[in-house]
Amino acid sequence: MAAREPSPSRPAPLAGEGREGGRPSGGANGAVAAQSQSPPPPSPSSQGGRGISSVFGRTRRGPRVPPPLSPRGKRIAWAFIIASLILFALDLAFPPPLHRADIVSPVVLDRNGQWVRALQTPEGRWRLAARLDEIDPEFRRRLIRIEDSRFWFHPGVDPLALARASASYLRNGEVTSGGSTITMQVARLIEPRPRTIGSKFIEIVRALQIERRWSKREILAAYLTLAPYGGNLEGVRAASRAYFARDPVWLDDSEMALLIALPQAPEARRPDRRPDAARQARNAMLDRFAAARLITRERAREAQGDPLPARTPFPVMAFATAERLARENPRAAVLRTTLDADLQRALEALAARHAAELERDASIAMLAVEIEPRAVRASVGGAGLDRAGGYLDMTQAVRSPGSALKPFIYAIAIDDGIAAPDTIILDAPQRFAGYLPENFDRRFHGDVRLAEALQHSLNVPAVATLDRIGPARFEAALAQAGARPRIPRRELAAPGLALALGGVGMTLEELVSLYVALGDGGRAGDLTLLQNDRAARRGRFVRADTAERVLEILRRSPSPAGRTPAALAQGAPLIAFKTGTSYGFRDAWAIGVGEGHVVGVWVGRPDGAPRAGATGRSDAVPLLFEAFDLIAPNAPRRAASQEIAEAAPGLERLRPRRGEDAGPTILFPPDGVEILVLDYGAASRGLSLSARGGRAPLSWYAEGRAVASEATSGRAIWRPSAPGFHTVSVIDADGKSAHVRVRIRETGS
Repeated sequence: MAAREPSPSRPAPLAGEGREGGRPSGGANGAVAAQSQSPPPPSPSSQGGRGISSVFGRTRRGPRVPPPLSPRGKRIAWAFIIASLILFALDLAFPPPLHRADIVSPVVLDRNGQWVRALQTPEGRWRLAARLDEIDPEFRRRLIRIEDSRFWFHPGVDPLALARASASYLRNGEVTSGGSTITMQVARLIEPRPRTIGSKFIEIVRALQIERRWSKREILAAYLTLAPYGGNLEGVRAASRAYFARDPVWLDDSEMALLIALPQAPEARRPDRRPDAARQARNAMLDRFAAARLITRERAREAQGDPLPARTPFPVMAFATAERLARENPRAAVLRTTLDADLQRALEALAARHAAELERDASIAMLAVEIEPRAVRASVGGAGLDRAGGYLDMTQAVRSPGSALKPFIYAIAIDDGIAAPDTIILDAPQRFAGYLPENFDRRFHGDVRLAEALQHSLNVPAVATLDRIGPARFEAALAQAGARPRIPRRELAAPGLALALGGVGMTLEELVSLYVALGDGGRAGDLTLLQNDRAARRGRFVRADTAERVLEILRRSPSPAGRTPAALAQGAPLIAFKTGTSYGFRDAWAIGVGEGHVVGVWVGRPDGAPRAGATGRSDAVPLLFEAFDLIAPNAPRRAASQEIAEAAPGLERLRPRRGEDAGPTILFPPDGVEILVLDYGAASRGLSLSARGGRAPLSWYAEGRAVASEATSGRAIWRPSAPGFHTVSVIDADGKSAHVRVRIRETGS
């Protein structure tokens, strides 16, 4: 019987696909079988086209159902599930201490990325965060090839390496081939343990845990951060900085070999302690490079002749400032500051040189700020770590500013329309509600212009001007500008007139910030020390024209001894500056504005002890002008104005708060006082009579007789003739008078 033709709806079987259940489907026997079996009825799904089964000439049987598990199989499956859950729970309950890789040495950079200082970790380590993009890629490739060639592929543990290490141990009785992967080494570095078999098992478990949490790049970065390099050096960046004085962005063959060999035996191979062992280990590593065809034999021999590097110290600039920034930003690995490393280095050297001429207990602090961005360019907290208080940041120490606040008293008076630079102020003995100020030289100069009073730092005119403004108003203005005046015994009394002469606590940083406001057209704002910070503006302190008037007055202050006035010296910086000396010669100040910068200088003892005869002009001003010489030696200079505008009508003379027509007031002796006198008559020492107000000259009378007085100061010396009650009178040029009643008594009366 002939074979049946294939149906048009079913294609002929493909070659090699003629078997169904192990029986032949072709030839005559196949035809008989086909006739003896009726074709299955078409399924609904096959009505519209040919299914897969029709294409291959066989019937679809559907998914195979697995046989049911035996009781033993069920127990094994449940045991596997429970064990997996237990392991997962243990992994969550006992995670590896990955946070240790985040505890790194903060690095302080200047505005150009130069190193200013790095700080040790809390445990005293130099551990710098490794960023793979900033490490020589060839070094990374060679490290992985030598330490863990299957690093990118294994799950944290390399069974082949472990087997090789175990066989080596059994054969030689010691480990001659390491089995630890880079991940296992990271596990050991973040959780150090004694090197035992049990510890190795824990490292294996920890490595698996680490691989589940970190990517391969993160694991490699952690290893390059934590790898030991001898002493307190950890990580490839710290080692590269210590031995090559640069980051490992690019390394030569010799440097790569040394940095890969050192972690294998960090103490035994330290180049600074054991140079022979370090050289031998480096050269052996170069031979391994050549054997692995990472470099040629010729390159290896050439690199083996390179000298070993010496360890270099890390830069230590802005010591106190870096410490403060690290405290304020505890999680920051890199602190990008506004400092200028070159200027910082120069000012620190300047402070150290001048400090060598001072007594041992004295120190120096300096702060330089660029006005436009309000950016701190240099911050010198002390004159050196070898001096008293060298670890203190004296730019943040609260001290008395002396006369350094006087420019702001006059600035507010000018801004409020109370006075002008040409306003006449009386510099004579005056009592202000029980406060009797004196000038630094204990002399008085009579009528002076406001500009002259500021240039010569006269005390009485400053107090008189503050009396017109009001101490509370002045303190509020300082606080609004960003300073924090600390008033002694604030809870007991309101701010007083002693503010004018330094009766308040402020820091060098706050003082400099106030002078920055003068240099920035009267606009107040905070200083910035980190690049990401933005100076917070605090509004306008004084008008721009007022700020410029005050600066013009200060530019014409008497030049320091031995320095040619800027107006006469070509190329000399034109500086508006003010000095200050606190009570008892405890603090010497000088703050200057010029060259687009403000520089503040403090000289004193950190413990606040007096320094006899030390003033702002003698100790601080020389540093100030040398600092400006360093800041902009070739900057263009502006010419100083030669005249100060005349005072507007009504501002020719500073008027007291109670009105100009009140006449004189006797300051000493006070009314009703009892005075003990040891001797009488022309040979006696006499009593000094003083008054304020009134129009000069003043005439004094006591015991019914005239008392000779000084024409300039208005003072007089009265020598009582006998004990008893006496009337003392003073009369000014307009005939206005004042009288007090006093009792003169002798010892025992």
